[in-house]
Amino acid sequence: MVTAQESGITDALEAVEVLREALTAAGIVLPSLGADGASPGLNLINLGRVRADVALRLADVIKRGCA
Repeated sequence: MVTAQESGITDALEAVEVLREALTAAGIVLPSLGADGASPGLNLINLGRVRADVALRLADVIKRGCA
């Protein structure tokens, strides 16, 4: 797996799009996913709130990817 540091991604907007594509491929939608405009220098990403079933699907995908 390529990390953000290895890929050269440092921009929050670009990172959001890469994450959105990966989540979409896994069948997961985070409606509030976006760059945090209040902290542009920190490159923070807002994952937002999700339903419990979506959080469990996300956890499952992460667990399978780490195995």
